[in-house]
Amino acid sequence: MKKCSKNIVKAGAVASLLIIQILQVKAQDGNAGIQQANTQVRGYFESGTNLMYAIGAIVGLIGAVKVYQKWNSGDQDTSKVAAAWFGSCIFLVVVATIIKSFFGI
Repeated sequence: MKKCSKNIVKAGAVASLLIIQILQVKAQDGNAGIQQANTQVRGYFESGTNLMYAIGAIVGLIGAVKVYQKWNSGDQDTSKVAAAWFGSCIFLVVVATIIKSFFGI
């Protein structure tokens, strides 16, 4: 019995060493992973900025239609609605531009 349990312990130790070696082979350099993530995020950033510009354009068009409808119906709060819609459009464009220049992209 003692000989059998020693063999089991040896087999377990060998298996543990093999697993540790396999994990070390598959491990990556941390800096390389961070650099790859940085490159990917910067690659998506231009598309995200263009998407924000497109959303700003759509919000501006919807706002123009809403303001035109209020103006034609003679509502008194037309200027308030115009300021809200076009302010949100300008906010989207300015935020996209500031983020782009802040990160140097």
